[in-house]
Amino acid sequence: MLNKQKLYWSLQLGGWALYAGVQIVASFIAAGGLGVSTQRIIFLAYEAVFCLLVSHGFRYYINRWKWLNLGMTRLIPKVIVSVFVMGLIMYFLRIPISLPLRLFSREVAFDLQNIFGLSFYYAIIFFIWSALYFIYNYFERYSKSLKLEAYAREIELNNLKSQLNPHFIFNALNSVRALVDENPTKSKLAINQLSSILRNSLVADKRSLTRFKDELKVVKDYLGLESIRFEERLRTEFIIDPDSKDFLVPPLMIQTLVENGIKHGISRLTEGGLIQIKTVVEKKILSIQIRNSGQYINGVKRTTGGLGLENTKQRLKLVYGGSASFRILTENDSFVLTEIRIPQINSI
Repeated sequence: MLNKQKLYWSLQLGGWALYAGVQIVASFIAAGGLGVSTQRIIFLAYEAVFCLLVSHGFRYYINRWKWLNLGMTRLIPKVIVSVFVMGLIMYFLRIPISLPLRLFSREVAFDLQNIFGLSFYYAIIFFIWSALYFIYNYFERYSKSLKLEAYAREIELNNLKSQLNPHFIFNALNSVRALVDENPTKSKLAINQLSSILRNSLVADKRSLTRFKDELKVVKDYLGLESIRFEERLRTEFIIDPDSKDFLVPPLMIQTLVENGIKHGISRLTEGGLIQIKTVVEKKILSIQIRNSGQYINGVKRTTGGLGLENTKQRLKLVYGGSASFRILTENDSFVLTEIRIPQINSI
């Protein structure tokens, strides 16, 4: 607040000093370079001080009446009326200075045409001041709103990730537990894969984006863990466009969708099925296609998995805005296709 006050007074003092300086230079030019009288300089100095005081008083009422919160249709008429009132006030404030300095006579001072003309001139000056003041405050508030929006986005993304990670870890631990019971000799490999997944999960909490090649490694570790549990019932296939590896994606997003495909597709099929991950890059757009054996019934709520899909949509919207897309559908009555399309962005 203190810095804002300092800035305001710096602009006020500097702005009206500049106004007085311009007026003195204009008077010098109007006199044909013959100089400006001392009376004129004194008057212009007082005029600048009065303009500063009147505009500062206007600022006080702007804040008191909360005009900064008004829409343009309500604000503009109020400002127009106010600047004309300030113009009249300014005109009559200058009379006690002008008469002793003999810049004009009493008759001229109270001439209606003169009152209207000079009041209109001051109204224009104060309208310019008002425009600058409201524009500055508008951009300041806009900047604050962007910062608050970014902060809210960060909080929401962290909340979404905190919902995803426990769900993922719980299922991974179940896989290890099942493996220990069924085949203890392979449990060491499963534990190594799980530790790699958990390590990446912890790193994911600290950033909102990761490179696709790193996300793909997590997915392969997860599928390796699940393939031990499902054995020959789970088949995997990767068709990866080399240009996709450096695209930035939300961490654990693809793993969540693969997990969803296994839980709601392959695990429900006696003969098991296929998980295929395919990427295509065209015109700086990455298409990530995840196919799993099974069928997707649109509109049917699942007791689990729905959270992962909904969070994926929300995370895409938060990170990419309207530039990303998500769809899920049944393909050829035997596969579920989940496709994400995201643009290329340049920073993590």
